[in-house]
Amino acid sequence: MTVGLLGGSFDPPHEGHVQISRAALKRFDLDQLWWLVTPGNPLKENPPASMTRRIKAAREIMDHPRVRISDIEARLNTRYTAQTLRELRKLYPQVRFVWLMGADNLAHFHRWKNWRGIMESVPVGVLARPGDRISARLSRAARIYSQHRIPAGQSHLLARASSPAWCFLNVPMTKASSTEIRKRGAWTG
Repeated sequence: MTVGLLGGSFDPPHEGHVQISRAALKRFDLDQLWWLVTPGNPLKENPPASMTRRIKAAREIMDHPRVRISDIEARLNTRYTAQTLRELRKLYPQVRFVWLMGADNLAHFHRWKNWRGIMESVPVGVLARPGDRISARLSRAARIYSQHRIPAGQSHLLARASSPAWCFLNVPMTKASSTEIRKRGAWTG
């Protein structure tokens, strides 16, 4: 079984998350996709809304039979993606995981704790958001792992590829942004 992992604060979840999830399921040929609603992002200054509120909102907006909304990071008590992946691989040794991220995250992926360990342990699917395509493609991670990039036309091979492997997809997306939604006051913690 192949499972895409989309980690994030989801503070709040929005249509952009839904769109990239549907695109990832199809283009990366995934059996399932799990939204990993994080207790908190170590790279962000302000804490997110309550886990209960974010999980509830995620379940309301993401209604798909192959998508699961999960608080497993809180239950595992992991703080960093590399830790979460290590624990998930122990819990589910039969599952082939794919880490999913927006292109904005690839642009600063080198700041993540043990980012190379992530690249070396699971395939990574990158979904382009408006305005982040160029900086992501020129990022440190993209340059270092350039020889391991799977062309977008072969994205269906990613989930079964040996690590390191990554694929960059341009997908139609909304400009929805959790940050912008919070700035407008449409979501408060």
